[in-house]
Parts: sequence; structure tokens; C-alpha cells
Amino acid sequence: MFQRRQFLHATLAGAAVGLGTGRRALAQGDAWPSRPVRIVVAWAPGGAVDTIARRLGQKLSEQLGKPVVVENKSGATGTIGAAEVARAAPDGHTLLAMDNTYAMLPYLFQKLPFDHATAFRPVTVSAFSPVMLAVHRDAPWRDLASLVAAAKRKPEEITYGTGGIGSAPHFATAAFAQAAGVKLFHVPFKGAGEAVTAVLGQQVDMVMISLGSALGHVRGGLLRPLAMSGTSRTAALPDVPTFREAGLPGFGPHGEGVVNWSGLAAPARTPDAVVTRLQAEVATALKAPDMQEFLASIASEPGGMPPEAFATLLTEETARWRDVANGAGIERQ
Repeated sequence: MFQRRQFLHATLAGAAVGLGTGRRALAQGDAWPSRPVRIVVAWAPGGAVDTIARRLGQKLSEQLGKPVVVENKSGATGTIGAAEVARAAPDGHTLLAMDNTYAMLPYLFQKLPFDHATAFRPVTVSAFSPVMLAVHRDAPWRDLASLVAAAKRKPEEITYGTGGIGSAPHFATAAFAQAAGVKLFHVPFKGAGEAVTAVLGQQVDMVMISLGSALGHVRGGLLRPLAMSGTSRTAALPDVPTFREAGLPGFGPHGEGVVNWSGLAAPARTPDAVVTRLQAEVATALKAPDMQEFLASIASEPGGMPPEAFATLLTEETARWRDVANGAGIERQ
């Protein structure tokens, strides 16, 4: 379980320190929300971040008795939407649906339209999603070890598709290549969906993608998954080994590989009471049976960690991707 194993200690520590103050903050935050809440998704409609934000928004609207509206402000690798939220009033009525791409931004741009380290207050993670390495069903590699061996024999001959230079799949595959000690050939596309289509059409050899984005192709027998991130196998595809089980224990800070996450963040200077209330409401929504059923259907696990633990995760991920960017030669634009 991605969250429970990796962040258990941080969660317990946050709960112990904030037990008394958290109750007072919840009481002080009762006045929020006083009007509709807007969640800005910095990506186009239909992606995993957008889908999760919309489901979560529905649950929050039911709990809060106020509309929670999702708006898509895509472009510039998520920086357009993020910049809009960073400029918003810090009152908890405008939130950013943040995902792990945010931790990569300092290595993609020479200058950002906001301060990456201080522009937002992380609230909580909504969901964790495993990343799958998949090849075409007719590919010659039956397991991860055979693909790695082939890549070592012929550097840069095995190709991989991504949603573009500097995209999350680009970083994830670069991290995999560094951990495996191989060199692969990058073929960027306009989006992750096009990269999956390229594997299906045998135009490229492999792809690393969120499981939920390609689960239908796997179940339909068109894609062959060789390994999946996470500390344990997913119920969605119980026969697919984790990267650790497949022979790559060093892939990821805890051996779990790259695990995608999405969550909510508020503008800097948003009051503690509002952040505490919002995190509590999200945690409650994620415990609802229909929400857990939805997340399971896209091979994801619920989050709900305290803001302090989410902030720690974001700091660790930002530092981690610096090394990957340097090793892969990803240049700031």
C-alpha cells in the first residue's frame, strides 16, 4: 500500500502533535466555505488528475453544502493553472489539483511564474496511482529482466514513448533507465495517450504510464505489462510483479518505483484553520465506499495524509527529480 507504508510514521507524528490544536482549528474553520469552491486542474479534461478531482469535488460538495466546481486551465506543463491559483485570494475558495509533475517543474523551466517552494500550502494527497511499464503483446520481452538485458546489449535501440520532453512519463522512464543501468531512445509525442497508441501500433517499443490510463488495453490483451510500481501488487492486475519483484529493487527511494499522486494545494497564506478543515473533509470523502470503489476501478489508492506529511512528500520528490533530470540531460527551457 503506497501511502500506508511510506508515510505511516509521518502521519502518526502529525496526528500526535496536532491532536489538540487540530480540534481548535476545525472549530475555527467552520465558517469556511462561505461561497462556491473552485478546484483548478492544470491539465486538459479527461486525464487522471481531472477525473479524480471531479469525483472528489462531488463528494466535497455533498459534505460542505456548497458547490465545488472544477475548472481546466491547461498549458505550459501545468504552470498556467498553477500560476492562477498562486495569485488567488488565500481563503480556501480556490484550490489547485496538484500532481507529481509539480515536483518536476524546477528542472523544466529557467523561470517559473511563481515561487515553487512557497507559492502553495499542500493540503493532502487525494490518490496514489501505480506506474506500469508495458510493451506490445507481440514484443519479444516476456519479463523485465529480458528487456533490461536486451537494452544493455544494444544501447539506445529500444525506444520508449512519452507525452513529451519533460513530461511525467519522461521523468519516470529516465529514472527507470538510470536504476537499470541502460540507455533507451526517447520518442516524444503530444500526449501520453499518443504514446500508448504508438506502442499499440508497434511504432515504439515500450511506455511507462499510469495503470488506470491503460488498464483497458491490458485487459484486452493488447499491452503486456512487465512490471508495476508500488510496494505490493495491485488487485487490478495481481499477476503483474512490482519492480522490486521483477529484479529492480533500487527503483525509487523506497524500492517501490515511481508512484504517481494527485492532491490539493491552497495558495500560500491560507489560514491554518481552513487547511485543517479542508484536509479533514477530503479524508472523510476518501473513506466513502463509492469513492473507494471509484479509485479501485482506476487502480488507485486513497490518500488523506496530513498537510505536514504532504509537504514532506513534495520536498522529497522535488529533490529526487533533480538527480533524474541531471542524469537524463533534461534541459530547462
